[in-house]
Amino acid sequence: MAARQPIIVIKRKSGDGGHHGGAWKVAYADFVTALMALFIVLWLMGSSEKVKKAVAGYFNDPKGTGSLMGTTMTGTGETITVADGDNMQKLKDKLEQEIKAQKELEKLSKQIEITITPEGLRIELLEDKNGTFYQSGSARLSQSGQQLLALLAAELKTLPNNLLIEGHTDSTQYSTDANYSNWELSADRANAARRLMQQNGVRVDQVTQVRGYADQLLRVKNNPSDPSNRRVSILVKNGTNGAPPDVADAKGASKTAEAASSKAGESGTKPPTAAQTAKPSTATAPARQNLMGKLAGMIPGGKK
Repeated sequence: MAARQPIIVIKRKSGDGGHHGGAWKVAYADFVTALMALFIVLWLMGSSEKVKKAVAGYFNDPKGTGSLMGTTMTGTGETITVADGDNMQKLKDKLEQEIKAQKELEKLSKQIEITITPEGLRIELLEDKNGTFYQSGSARLSQSGQQLLALLAAELKTLPNNLLIEGHTDSTQYSTDANYSNWELSADRANAARRLMQQNGVRVDQVTQVRGYADQLLRVKNNPSDPSNRRVSILVKNGTNGAPPDVADAKGASKTAEAASSKAGESGTKPPTAAQTAKPSTATAPARQNLMGKLAGMIPGGKK
């Protein structure tokens, strides 16, 4: 009788179709990116020239074009960059409107002159015979002077431009003290204006120069005693930087060289030439050759 073969039963488990992969996510992300780029291009095509210039400038220099749209890089505050005549005129108009808005200062508008010059925007505070912005014969500011300088400081502190403050007097001699003249008075008045403006927000490094001219730059030259010759000028300078440091260094180096040459001429000696300075290196060459020869002789088998 033949042996009975075992019955083999194969059971298959049924389940999900498995993972389909994430390739569709990559394709979808590419589609959304392309769609966003399309909308940006369409928006730029319909924008003004100012917006186009700001966007192009941002991609060229992200840190240097934050003020083109009127805001800083943080998106807060309004920035006015006085770089050309149009912005200078806007600043001039804004200051004049601010002064007219103050009832106490509106009556003094004839004694406040704001002009655009090749150097920048010049703001002049002109005195009258009784003294308007300063007490007569003194560097102490009056109430009107304090109010006006505080208003100017509130506007000028937002600018990146440097400020220059000048003090002027008329030709009437200052006779109160023999040791105190128009030179000291003009400088003290300019410094008093600087201190008050810095107390109201003007940066310490924003004021680069304070000058006292006494009566050397009269406003009314044919009348040296005219009260309007007594004035304080605030100059908003074009640009934000002065002369490049390397230019200043070059000037300093040339002055040092000139001083050294003149000193040498006074002592009767001539400055060393290039040939003279090269002598020490040529003089030590034979000594080096002798040393190398001795070392070669000390080596076994070497040439003596």
